[in-house]
Amino acid sequence: MDALADLPPPAHFTMPANAPRFTEIVARERSRLGHFIRGKVRDAAEAEDILQDVLLEFYAATEAIEQAGAWLFRVARNRIIDRARKKKEEPLPAAEDEDGRSWLEENLPDPAAGPDAAYARSVLLGSIQAALQTLPPEQRDVFVAHEIEGKSFAELSAQWRVPQNTLLARKRYAVLALRLRLQAEYGDLIV
Repeated sequence: MDALADLPPPAHFTMPANAPRFTEIVARERSRLGHFIRGKVRDAAEAEDILQDVLLEFYAATEAIEQAGAWLFRVARNRIIDRARKKKEEPLPAAEDEDGRSWLEENLPDPAAGPDAAYARSVLLGSIQAALQTLPPEQRDVFVAHEIEGKSFAELSAQWRVPQNTLLARKRYAVLALRLRLQAEYGDLIV
């Protein structure tokens, strides 16, 4: 049996009334909009997805939009922010492993491994200490108490009389700032 014979007849398709305006505006703005999005999004495929989403939304609303260029860039910026929010932050490891060692101790070179390891450990500790000093005090205190001292957010909340969600937010900002600073110094060696 012929597979084409089983297909329904093609539907009659008419161009919507907004097609000429859409085509004109996209021809004028697509290049700038694409460069804007690629400047904000590293992944080329993701940037192209955002561009297509914005253009599709624009196509549906072309007639109702007066300042199309501004509208396109505003929607693109919002799509970029939405996608960034959807990406999950990589969680930090547990404060202690099965042997009771902290994440920091687990990932720093063992000083007993020789003078090179001891030196590398001291350099890394110095960098971490310097990076911690750049944080606002409330972020630094939460980070140190939770990651280094191993205190729970419930303990800290009761001790400091600050809501747990506030403490979580402070630690998140601290982690992001530390990661950015240490990656600038050590590149991909810091996760």
